[in-house]
Amino acid sequence: MSKEAYPLGAPALDDLIRASLKYKDRAYAPYSKFRVGAALLSADGQIFGGCNVENASYGAGICAERTAIVKAISEGQNEFLAVVVSSDVPAPTTSPCGICRQFLREFLSPNVPIYFVSSAYPLKGGIPSWLGEIEIESQEAGQYIKKMTMEELLPNSFGPDNLGIKDPQR
Repeated sequence: MSKEAYPLGAPALDDLIRASLKYKDRAYAPYSKFRVGAALLSADGQIFGGCNVENASYGAGICAERTAIVKAISEGQNEFLAVVVSSDVPAPTTSPCGICRQFLREFLSPNVPIYFVSSAYPLKGGIPSWLGEIEIESQEAGQYIKKMTMEELLPNSFGPDNLGIKDPQR
């Protein structure tokens, strides 16, 4: 399970956002044309990313968030500090689908932040000066980023702790 949330500094958040946008650009979405990228920050500081991969048999596709988690778990990581989700939508409104919300809940504690990022996020010029203000949700930051916790995204959720499992990996 995830460690307790801690304030994510602007450089780490910027790296996570850029990774999510990079993975979004790698999406295979020939049917929906809706590209999504996700990036997870593991407890040891590694970033794991994923993109959506569609399939002609629609149900066989996989979302970006699940791709990123599967990659991290397969590499031995199961503690996460933050998640970023991005798409081609110019407003920071693309949030995980229902299946991905439940999949994230399996590995994230309720207070872990999940950031939704606009396709208009400024990639040039270094770290945006307002990025450190995301905790206070400045108006400028709000154009590019929306922050929620796992609990806000999936309130009253069902997870391993409901089955008496504190750490499913041990």
